[in-house]
Amino acid sequence: MAVKRLDYSKIDFAKLAGKSDKVNTDIMTQSDVENLLKMKDQVKEFQILMMKYDCALSEVRTKLDVLNKELSLINNRNPFESIKMRIKTPISIYNKLNRKGVDFTIENINKNLSDVAGIRVICSFIDDIYMLADCLAKQDDITVIQRKDYIETPKQSGYRSLHLIIKVPIFLTTEKEYMKVEVQFRTIAMDFWASLEHKMKYKKNIENQEVISDDLKFSADLINQLDLRMQQIRVKIDEDE
Repeated sequence: MAVKRLDYSKIDFAKLAGKSDKVNTDIMTQSDVENLLKMKDQVKEFQILMMKYDCALSEVRTKLDVLNKELSLINNRNPFESIKMRIKTPISIYNKLNRKGVDFTIENINKNLSDVAGIRVICSFIDDIYMLADCLAKQDDITVIQRKDYIETPKQSGYRSLHLIIKVPIFLTTEKEYMKVEVQFRTIAMDFWASLEHKMKYKKNIENQEVISDDLKFSADLINQLDLRMQQIRVKIDEDE
């Protein structure tokens, strides 16, 4: 199926480069957003900003790896199983600003978005999530901007995860700059559910949506019970050692 592309002959370029760059995102493509950056003469600025977010992810990853090594020696097991990192694509950044009703500019990316850089920590047990999150938040160069506990209070869909928005310093050639990073902590079971739910919710023309939503919620509750049961089993094993 051919991808619909933006017809630049019908766009007011002066208006786009000024205060209002919001166009129909249904026909906006990655190339269109890149061309928009060129029109605004912000390509280099955007590349530098994404580099800074990438460096911030590396800083957080290093901190988590250090914690993993220390805690694995103390507790004789690794507190997390894996880490996934990502930086939003230009089109994702554009779409999110557009939904907020905000112009696509470097300044607005910094000001209005807190999840351009994201890192997901997959843990085996729920108590490891809280331990890791607390250890990370207590570090003296980390500032916690926001904490959302969707484990204690799940979303209506059944989604569970612990989210932190933090600021972490990166050290450049001439300055130190604090960058925002979203850190998500999930168990393996939570991540499994969230990944499948994410794939399915974007399918269109689904019949019996309410029934499917109820099934997903029921499955999320079962997964939570499994997480709690596995943690209880681990505690019993630790007590017998």
